[in-house]
Amino acid sequence: MEPILAANADLAWMLAAFVFVLLMFPGLALYYGGMMGARNVLNMMTMVMVTLGITSVLYVLYGYGLVSGPSVNDWGLIGNPLDYIGLGANMADDGSGSTQVLYFAAWFILFAAITVAIVASGAAGRMKFSAWMVFAPIWLTLVYFPVAHWVFAADGDGISGGFLLNDIGVHDYAGGTAVHMNSGVAALALALVLGARPKRMERPHNVPMALLGGGILWFGWFGFNGSCALGASFLTQVVILNTLLAGSAGILGFAVIEKWREGHVTSLGAITGAVAGLVGITPAANTMTPLGALAVGLLAAGVVAFLLSFKSRMKVDDTLDAFAVHGVGGIVGTLCIVL
Repeated sequence: MEPILAANADLAWMLAAFVFVLLMFPGLALYYGGMMGARNVLNMMTMVMVTLGITSVLYVLYGYGLVSGPSVNDWGLIGNPLDYIGLGANMADDGSGSTQVLYFAAWFILFAAITVAIVASGAAGRMKFSAWMVFAPIWLTLVYFPVAHWVFAADGDGISGGFLLNDIGVHDYAGGTAVHMNSGVAALALALVLGARPKRMERPHNVPMALLGGGILWFGWFGFNGSCALGASFLTQVVILNTLLAGSAGILGFAVIEKWREGHVTSLGAITGAVAGLVGITPAANTMTPLGALAVGLLAAGVVAFLLSFKSRMKVDDTLDAFAVHGVGGIVGTLCIVL
């Protein structure tokens, strides 16, 4: 069952937010590309961008049903795609101008695609593009679609949704579980399977490029979190403010730990701290006061920075720090809801 937007102003904001989120793909490509060594930049950037094409095709063919369709046997594990192949029944227009189901189909495509794009970081410098074209649709089908159903599919109108949302009551405002923790753990697993790069300690070839990409990501994050308020409301304002504050606090939290552990503050550390803070606030953005958002950003980025200070001693080559930033950052943000 999809949420319903109340007014045209709500839909207008959601369409604008959609464009914000779409910009996260070139932003992530620049961010990851700048952090790579010069030999693997184009491969990494292309892997990020091609996920949008793969995900869009699979989502229309059967992914929508697996995520948003009625849960098979009411188990809450996976949706039934049979009524939604090619978006099926959702193509009906009642003529009122208020039908929004196609918008939400496109919205969920972007959330799914950005998740897979983050997973690509675990293959950085070690996987051929052709191999990624095989891996990405398999991972989407077997991992992302079921997890998204658990977290995003709500009960309603006689339809059973995912068990994490409806039976356990997990609060995941904008994808801390399905997007960030899911992608972080998957990137770590991929890095473990593929092993270390031949030149593991290869330096980032273009830090300004990474900074630009991180800034575009931050821009897109306002749409990522703001769109989950489902309209132009006071809650949207709260979420956008919290997103700004958590990212800003993340810069400072990472800098403090970096100065303590390494003796200096770096440009790459600053933007990594911002992203860690943004990841931390994602599952909790609608539950926090401004002071709470500052605390989440500081804590998430500080924990990530402390973990990354031991990176050279770790046997796993998590090239672009997806597990630390997205996996651990998402866990910290989710725990802050409980605490």
